[in-house]
Amino acid sequence: MGPLLNRNRLVMRDSRRASGSRCELAPDGLNILRRTGSGARADKQFDRSTQDLGNIVNLGHVNVCISDQRLATNYYITGLGLTRDPFLNTGAGNMWVNVGMSQFHLPIGQPDVLRGVTGLVVPDRTVLLERLTQMRKPLEGTKFDFRENNDCVETVCPWGNRINVHAPDETRFGRIALGMPYIEFDVRPGTADRIARFYRDVMNALATVIESADVRKACVQVGEKQYWYFRETDEPEKPYDRHHAQIYIANFSGPYRRLKELGLLTGEVNDHEYHFKDVVDLDTRDVLFTLEHEVRSQTHPLYGRPLVNRKPAQSNRNYKPGHDSMSWAMA
Repeated sequence: MGPLLNRNRLVMRDSRRASGSRCELAPDGLNILRRTGSGARADKQFDRSTQDLGNIVNLGHVNVCISDQRLATNYYITGLGLTRDPFLNTGAGNMWVNVGMSQFHLPIGQPDVLRGVTGLVVPDRTVLLERLTQMRKPLEGTKFDFRENNDCVETVCPWGNRINVHAPDETRFGRIALGMPYIEFDVRPGTADRIARFYRDVMNALATVIESADVRKACVQVGEKQYWYFRETDEPEKPYDRHHAQIYIANFSGPYRRLKELGLLTGEVNDHEYHFKDVVDLDTRDVLFTLEHEVRSQTHPLYGRPLVNRKPAQSNRNYKPGHDSMSWAMA
C-alpha cells in the first residue's frame, strides 16, 4: 500500500504544478481536490431564501357553484382550453377541471362569484383568443366576456367570475406552461398588513405587504410561485357566498391548534382536512375577510395526484398521434 500511496502523491504533485490546484489525500486513501491559485473557481454563493415556501405548499383548487354544465364546458373546456378530469366527479352534479397541477371544482347549485380574480397561465395567446371568439355565440345571453390587454386576456365566466389568462413567463410565474399561479382578492382599505400578519402567525405562511403608487396588497405564498394577493380597494365590499379555495400545508397540526384557540374552525372533515372561513385581526378579533379555506395535509390521498391535461390544439381534423396530452411544465 505504501508504494501506491507514494505514486498517488507523485501524480498529485505533478497535476498540481500543471493546474495550480492543491490536492490532498484523505485518510482513507481517496483523493480530494481543492482548487486554489490562479486556476481556482470560487465557491458560488446562493440565496437559499429564494427556495423557501413557508407552510402552505400548494394551491389545490378553487370551488364555485355553477348552474349549467353545458355553459361551463363551453367556457372552461372549449374556450379556455382546459381539461375535464376524466377519472373523478364525471357525473352531471359536479365537474372537476384540470389546470396544470391545480383545478376548478364546479358543483351544480346557486352560482357563486369569487370576490376577486383568478390568474391562469395558458400557452399560445393567439389560439386562446380564437377559441374565446368562437364562444361568443354559444355563450350569448350570459355574463361571458373577454378583452385583451398588454398583460393578459381578461375573461369573465358565464356567471361573472373574473379569470385573467397570462402567457407563460418563467420569471413571473415559474416554469409552468399551464397552471394557476394566483388569486387576487378584493379587500377593504387598511386591512392588508393585518391580513398578512394573520397568515404569518396562524398559518405559518410567508406573507408580506406590497405597496406601489396606487396599489397596496398583502402577498401570501401558497405554493411554488403561487400566491394569494389581498388587494385593498375603495369599491364596496360584495357579500360572501359559498365559494372556497383549497390549500395543502406541511405543518398541519400547528395552524389547527391556533385556529381552534381563536374559535375559527368551521369544519372537521377527516384526519387529513379541516375548514375555516374568517381571516381576523389578531388583536381585536375583527373580521378582515371571509373565504372558506379548505385545508389539507400533505398526507391527504389526493396530494400530488397526477392530473391529465389535454393539448387543446389537437382535433380529429388535424390529429397528430402521440400529442393528445401536454405537460404543465416548460420544456
